[in-house]
Amino acid sequence: MPPRYALRRVRSMMPRRRSRCVCARRQTHVPCPLCDTPARRIHSHYARTLVDLPWAAYHVCLQLHGRKWFCGNRACRRRIFTERLPTVAAPWARRTLRLAQRLVALGVALGGKAGVHLGHQWALVVSRATLLRLGRRQPAPAFPTPTVLGVDDFALRKRQTYGTILVDLERRQPGALLADRTAETVAQWLRAHPGVEVIARDRSTAYADGARQGAPAATQVADRFHLLQNLREALDQVFSMHSQALDAVNVLMPQQPVPLPDGALAVPVPPHDLPLPAQQRAAERQARRQALHTQGWALHRQGWTAPAIAQQVGLSLRTVQRDLRTAPFAGRKRRSDLGDSVLTPYKPYLLERWNAGCYTAMRLFRDLRQRGYAGGYGVVAAYARRLRQAQGLPPGHRCPRQALPPVAEAAVPAFDAAPGDMARPPTRGEAHRG
Repeated sequence: MPPRYALRRVRSMMPRRRSRCVCARRQTHVPCPLCDTPARRIHSHYARTLVDLPWAAYHVCLQLHGRKWFCGNRACRRRIFTERLPTVAAPWARRTLRLAQRLVALGVALGGKAGVHLGHQWALVVSRATLLRLGRRQPAPAFPTPTVLGVDDFALRKRQTYGTILVDLERRQPGALLADRTAETVAQWLRAHPGVEVIARDRSTAYADGARQGAPAATQVADRFHLLQNLREALDQVFSMHSQALDAVNVLMPQQPVPLPDGALAVPVPPHDLPLPAQQRAAERQARRQALHTQGWALHRQGWTAPAIAQQVGLSLRTVQRDLRTAPFAGRKRRSDLGDSVLTPYKPYLLERWNAGCYTAMRLFRDLRQRGYAGGYGVVAAYARRLRQAQGLPPGHRCPRQALPPVAEAAVPAFDAAPGDMARPPTRGEAHRG
């Protein structure tokens, strides 16, 4: 406590781990908060309770006995005032300044719920609403006007309400958050903060118009994230439209011999074939989907909107909007993890054992289990059938009489139109760091 406060008594209640300190101020005169005239006449006394920082494992509570004074300046509007404690607590506050500063730092660093969890470890009893409220009361930090400004949108409520975030790309920190993503809002901010030389944005016409109106001398560029994202979307459409040509290439590639490091040629493992009923069901689904695509484009040429088309054909709005981007039917996308299985990390060891003469699927399964394989026996047995098919053995044959050619997986990956097989564009954080 400061030296001008006299400590009367301290009562410690050990079982409840709570400590209460009763203290009072001993100055003979205090200045008026309005006119700074020293007051010497006491009006009355009052009690005030303040929560302070914990002391070890004890919660500390200060019971302060304050005084009210008469202002001696007759021209002052404040006739009676309470003595201020500028170094201890703010007016009307229920906690000390140092405790409030600790809570503000905790809320700004971790937020509400995480700050509450850490505060309980430090014996700070606080709610997440209090931490958030204290953080909102802090004045916004002042940042210099950025020279290179990044403009992008963010979702307050996805597909409903959007805002605009402005990022200082040189200092790599956000500069401002705007309530919407209109051109007028962006232009108004740029007029209020002159000095922006380069504006990195996406293809939004609203941001382009706002940058042109608010900072006509600034250079508008597209950032790396949106460039690669646009390239990925264009390649996705091209590969989807030429899926039949890619399928024809995938049929021929597994039939080519696989060269080994010693110069020999190995027989490639044949691809997994779907059963005929599954292929028929997939063809039927593809035909129904193509009919809906054709129907949607027919309604679009008649002037129907995308929400009306979605309600008429029974598809989601996003699916209809994606179909209206390209008139030819691109087909159904394959999964990005097509061909991957739990057996993939163990295929080199399995092929090594198979080429060494172990043709029993159960024995191979037991060896893989010892190496950490968590899949079932059926996956190993199905792969063994494909290996027998590659070497020309009948199903279930285990003891060949002649030497068999080695088997290997195809070194060249299959072409696919799945989005996961193409180059992934960088995230927004990677784009800003780069």
